[in-house]
Amino acid sequence: MSQIKPFRAYRPKMGLAAKVASVPYDVINTQEARQLSAGNPFSFLRVGRPEVDLPEGVDEHSDAVYAKGAENLHRFITEGTLIHEDKPCLYVYQQKADDHVQTGLVALCSVKEYEDGFIKKHELTRKDKEDDRTRHVTEQNANAEPVFLTYRSVPYIDGIVDKVRDTAPLYDIVTADGIGHTVWCISDETVIYALSHLFDGIDNLYIADGHHRTAAAIRYSQAKRLITAGATGAEPFESFMAVVFPHDQLRIMDYNRIVKDLNGLTPEAFLAKVAQVFNVSETRRSKPEDPRTFGMYLGGKWYRLEAKVGSFPATDPIRGLDVSILQDNLLGPILGITDPRTDSRIDFVGGIRGMGELERRVNEGAAVAFSLYPTSIEQLMSVADAGQIMPPKSTWFEPKLRSGLLLRLYED
Repeated sequence: MSQIKPFRAYRPKMGLAAKVASVPYDVINTQEARQLSAGNPFSFLRVGRPEVDLPEGVDEHSDAVYAKGAENLHRFITEGTLIHEDKPCLYVYQQKADDHVQTGLVALCSVKEYEDGFIKKHELTRKDKEDDRTRHVTEQNANAEPVFLTYRSVPYIDGIVDKVRDTAPLYDIVTADGIGHTVWCISDETVIYALSHLFDGIDNLYIADGHHRTAAAIRYSQAKRLITAGATGAEPFESFMAVVFPHDQLRIMDYNRIVKDLNGLTPEAFLAKVAQVFNVSETRRSKPEDPRTFGMYLGGKWYRLEAKVGSFPATDPIRGLDVSILQDNLLGPILGITDPRTDSRIDFVGGIRGMGELERRVNEGAAVAFSLYPTSIEQLMSVADAGQIMPPKSTWFEPKLRSGLLLRLYED
């Protein structure tokens, strides 16, 4: 079963949603956060990236930064920027990017279900990033930004959500990147019960994006258990806020690679080695149109690489992924990048930036770029079901959730 629970959200006062809503903390750096929040005292970056309110050069992991985030969140509440829902509710959150629409439910999900393996992950986390988000959660006593979960779609759930979407929304805004964000409140206890009952029949939820936020919520819960006498398992810290989307509405974009040098090879020698494991041909197309094919930008030209039969185990849920095929047959053995997590010679570019970004980076000094066919949501779930971990930088979800539209304090 998959538990979802209503909660009393804190959310922007009517008329302020567009000013409060911000990009997630982890898609920008400090300088970008300063630029985006400049002149906007309501930006939620002042909670997620509170160093923007401190002098230039401050260590973003200093005590002062964490304290400032808690102070700013408290100020948003006491000054009325954020209002508190009167009763526990579920919420519908829709995002629209051009002709792509995805609609999820915002709810509380179970820490224990994560611990027991029913909320499944597909990525490793870094301790330093876990430590950072756990400190934010602890200092703010809040889930300030939601985790992004998915589940295998259920038509009955879709039908209920569609009926909610026919009503008047709480917020309907378009952010600077052209993405539409619409939020509806579900306060009817009958509808909440129906949705909760339907989720009881769903075996698993999957983390699509937000592994570090999830890990932080789990660590916060486990720490609170240790100091809570007579805990019953129903305490607020036993749940965390998430947006839960049906899998068939999600869009995963390509996550591309740029390498700074050719590992001592000339372009000609490099191409010859690549041709031993890939069928190579020049092309005018920069993006691969099929799985197990790749675009390669080298010396001002695009090449199409097609993995040769037998060069990868097609049925292996990890090694059969496009990111693994490229890593195992080219990046590792030819370019010498054995650990893409730590090797400074490789960089990763989300598909939202387009192929022009790959060309620009190579034209300005990098040696070679590779465009990949996007990982599918079915592949992600297969990896998670197998209890395995995807290679780094395998998925780039778009559009990104906006922070500040709904948040949860550990008090209800």
